[in-house]
Amino acid sequence: MSDHHYISTSVLDLEEIHQIISQEKQLALSDEARRNIEKARDYLDEKIKKNKTPVYGINTGFGSLCNVRISSENLTQLQENLVKSHACGTGEKISKPIIRLMLLLKIQSLSYGHSGVSLETVNRLIDFYNNDILPVIYSQGSLGASGDLAPLAHLSLPLIGEGEVYYEGEIFPSEVILKKFEWEPVRLQSKEGLALLNGTQFMSAHGIYALLESYRLSYWADLIGAISVDAYDCNTSPFDELVHLVRPHRGQIKTAERIRRFLEGSEISQQHKKNVQDPYSFRCIPQVHGATKDTLSFVHKCFKTEINSVTDNPNIFVDADKIISGGNFHGQPLALTLDYLAIAMAELGNISERRIYQLVSGLRGPAFLVDAPGLNSGFMIPQYTAASIVSQNKQLCTPASVDSIVSSNGQEDHVSMGANAATKMIKVVENTATILAIELFNASQALSYRQPHKTSEFLENVIKSYRKEVPLVKEDVVMSPLIQKSKEFMENWDVREKYVFD
Repeated sequence: MSDHHYISTSVLDLEEIHQIISQEKQLALSDEARRNIEKARDYLDEKIKKNKTPVYGINTGFGSLCNVRISSENLTQLQENLVKSHACGTGEKISKPIIRLMLLLKIQSLSYGHSGVSLETVNRLIDFYNNDILPVIYSQGSLGASGDLAPLAHLSLPLIGEGEVYYEGEIFPSEVILKKFEWEPVRLQSKEGLALLNGTQFMSAHGIYALLESYRLSYWADLIGAISVDAYDCNTSPFDELVHLVRPHRGQIKTAERIRRFLEGSEISQQHKKNVQDPYSFRCIPQVHGATKDTLSFVHKCFKTEINSVTDNPNIFVDADKIISGGNFHGQPLALTLDYLAIAMAELGNISERRIYQLVSGLRGPAFLVDAPGLNSGFMIPQYTAASIVSQNKQLCTPASVDSIVSSNGQEDHVSMGANAATKMIKVVENTATILAIELFNASQALSYRQPHKTSEFLENVIKSYRKEVPLVKEDVVMSPLIQKSKEFMENWDVREKYVFD
């Protein structure tokens, strides 16, 4: 197995990104990508020499200053001024995994040969990635329209020896790390600053990170839901294949099949049931979880297109002998999709909390899942916590994509707000992980009251592993550390199916 990933024009997909991350692969340019970059740069240099007419972003100002002509001797300063002046990020620092994805996706986009950057610039970005030198980037500042300008400016600052970077667990001024590696700051040539700053890599990196998490959580939602089905002594007839073949949404069918597989051989599910029907939060798991799966498929398709695209401006088309100023940096496709993903993942948390509520209700087991309720509050308050998080998710799911604020003196008069959609969507996904961890905590406790009857062998093995980290609660204890251990179990328990991206 190669320890390198070669940047090329072949389609980069979620599976490959997961492998790059999980196997900590180094990046390298393919010969094809190197030729693409050099061909576009050579073309641009020749164009500037022979043609003195204004070309946006190459020998003009930016935004509403697009009509201001810049002399040839000032082109490097123009590009460096652009990077420095646009580094206006504020708010929380974004996480290192997302920064790594931003670097990867920016390198991928520049490699197609439609951006006009130099080989030196792309290679330095690759050096940053391979040596885990990660620019410090802030969560606020992008309108998600003229590209993710402020975040990508912070991504680019270290190229010219400005800004800060993470290295070996600490934050350093970029110039310190450049000196450590004996690297000279890059002297940005015409258009390079604009190519670096225009683009959707802040939004895209958040989306890819969230998709990886969301597929994992979708799997866990089904697995934990299956535990809850037996813990609440539910009928399994709602998961019968025939029910779903007459309403054949793909996600619904897949969810029902997975629940049947998880519960195969369960003594509990095979017992006669006193209750003819179960609450929707159990009975409608295929319909609700399935709808989220179908949303993930839609989001996956959108982001697969985006990360294999050129999203800076203007675009260079060497063979057609054209430099075209367009709007591929506009994040509207992503903004709508990110809002949709947040809603879909919030619903996994919403229905999970309803199952938590039912499990502690005392209707089919001891009240609050503990012996001697009254003296012990048991699992009363984890449900409160889940309800609080579900409520916050509902607030975070107010769409960002319906908003727009005019910027750049009216030149940029419609923006996507996709960056805001991205950052709040990440919080929704993180919240959903916590809600599911609470359901696993509750459902595993509730299942113990079904003894001596057992659930399926598969789920018994899951619970056996879980018990090594999270014990049964016999009497009141501090619950917060146990919820955290439940989350960690979900993160660390290894099963290949968590990462099937279809």
